[in-house]
Amino acid sequence: MLCFLAFSCTEEEMEQSIADLALMDVPPAFLEIVHPEGNEYSFERWSLGKKLFFDPILSKDGKVSCASCHDPSLAFSDKQEVSLGSDGLSGTRNSPTLVNVAYHPYFTREGGVPTLEMQVLVPIQEHNEFNNNIVLIADTLSKIETYVSMAQEAYGQEPNSFVITRALAQFERSLISGQSLYDQQYNYGFAGSMSVSAKRGKLLFESDRTSCTSCHSGFNFTDYSFQNNGLYEEYDDPGRSRFTQKEEDIALFKVPSLRNIEVTAPYMHDGSLASLEEVIDHYDSGGAVHINKSERIKPLNLSNSEKEDLLAFLKSLTDQKFINNKNFQE
Repeated sequence: MLCFLAFSCTEEEMEQSIADLALMDVPPAFLEIVHPEGNEYSFERWSLGKKLFFDPILSKDGKVSCASCHDPSLAFSDKQEVSLGSDGLSGTRNSPTLVNVAYHPYFTREGGVPTLEMQVLVPIQEHNEFNNNIVLIADTLSKIETYVSMAQEAYGQEPNSFVITRALAQFERSLISGQSLYDQQYNYGFAGSMSVSAKRGKLLFESDRTSCTSCHSGFNFTDYSFQNNGLYEEYDDPGRSRFTQKEEDIALFKVPSLRNIEVTAPYMHDGSLASLEEVIDHYDSGGAVHINKSERIKPLNLSNSEKEDLLAFLKSLTDQKFINNKNFQE
């Protein structure tokens, strides 16, 4: 097929065709991606979204882009406990990975945003993130010939609020990761991809003893529920109750995906745990007492070798092909 394309297309068209094939490829065991009506996939829409994602023009001071907090080399997370926003203001939560967000049923750690298209507005208007206004951003982009041309090609409109939010969501929806060593072993059928230690860790991870899969289940290693894992006795962050205003939701946060967890340190909603070893030790301890702590969190009494096996399994979820995918680099 590619040979045929090479003789019948221009070099530019060839590059686009290859990119299209890569971006639309859904790994084995994954669900098909659902694109909302009015924002169906096209290469033009994806290209516009990618350009916007890396452009600091979205922030008030012109220095912070989406990629500032969501680095492709870190599986679209960052190394900070909390990220710095416009004018150097400190954020309030650790930046989550954007891996496989196409499958999330809601967004933000309290789950208060129903779609990717709407989620984009949160960092734009947050005072300590972009500290900007979508209307003002649209006015700025409408004066830039490249953005006007790309918006017309992608959506047949000027680069307005509709176009900006849809294009960014289109790019983020393409961030599909499913070629880790775990996937090679179990979804692609390449025996021997995972180490013996990682395989033991997988069995421990799936066991009734640890109950990890009661929250981190499915192909994306999350059930998207809201849980308290006993990180603190008292929390500065209200968690899901910020959205629901319910006492039973205080200090509950959306269960994150474990894909590429090796490269998304630091961990937890506030970035308070610096390493995976610390995360494993936390769960092994059973966590602190909190009124809303999940009953699934209890002391595990893991041996050192069992901790090493769990760590090896978690590292097997790292997708080097995704992290190094040039489609997602600036």
